[in-house]
Amino acid sequence: MKILANDGLSQSGIDALEKGDFEVINVKVAQSQLENYINENNIDAILVMNSTQVRQELIEACPSLKLIASGGKDLENIDVDYAEDNGLHVINAPNASSSSVAELVFAHLFGMVRFLHSSNREMPLEGDTRFKDLNKAYAQGVELRGKTLGIIGFGKVGQQVAKIGLGLGMKVVATDSIIESAPIVLEFFNGQKVTIHIDTVSQDELLKEADFISLNVSEQDDYLISSTEIEKMKDGVGIVNASKGGVLHEVDLVKGIESGKIQYAGLDVYETEPAPAVQLLMNPEISLTPHIGGETQESKDRIGTELATQIINLLG
Repeated sequence: MKILANDGLSQSGIDALEKGDFEVINVKVAQSQLENYINENNIDAILVMNSTQVRQELIEACPSLKLIASGGKDLENIDVDYAEDNGLHVINAPNASSSSVAELVFAHLFGMVRFLHSSNREMPLEGDTRFKDLNKAYAQGVELRGKTLGIIGFGKVGQQVAKIGLGLGMKVVATDSIIESAPIVLEFFNGQKVTIHIDTVSQDELLKEADFISLNVSEQDDYLISSTEIEKMKDGVGIVNASKGGVLHEVDLVKGIESGKIQYAGLDVYETEPAPAVQLLMNPEISLTPHIGGETQESKDRIGTELATQIINLLG
């Protein structure tokens, strides 16, 4: 059987599939050419990330397809119901990148509280002429230890964020529309483990208590955080959104920064991807990354092997 890895696949995933007697075509086919390529090459399964759309029209036009696999956590780019109604398997690896996203949350947090996103711009320009001035400007950092971390969305990613926060000595509070409690297991290099049970609280309670807030939710119908919620937060709060664009009202975020209500902000996702608003890109107070939360070598390996195992079980 032929597998088209249209948005790439880790070598570990390719090796596993080839060992299972699948032919893996690891090339990028433009969206406009995808239908012709699938039909001309009699493709049995397609592997995609968020950039490739697998909509009803494509599924309908490609009768050889038996399976659609997504390396992303969510499946917004795939018409899942239509595919499954027509006998196709739709699979993904929803938890494979949880640790990667959680680590990026803290990359933003550490960078923000020590002003790395700003000093990394200023030092190359003026580090040799204004060293003492820059030292004074960036010497007002704070530690994360002892602070309260609020996690909005306590699924797999949120729980990974909690692990790191607890390991740093932060107090962790969490809110979730479904999960009421979760055991957070801290595993150490020597095999020892510590389990801490965290009961979720209301969002209002979290907003009032948290020094830093991490958004770790799936796609929402409306904003979770806008001016109303920001007003309930502590003065000088920090916010990181590494979940979904559109859950945080970006205009209200900027207003909160300008008023001083929000002191720290980190964004990995945006409402208008792949063209984030200029007022975000040009704001020196915001730590920015281009939607790379789940993009680590380790997560790609986990995604590849997990998808390969599912494909072999379903089509092998």
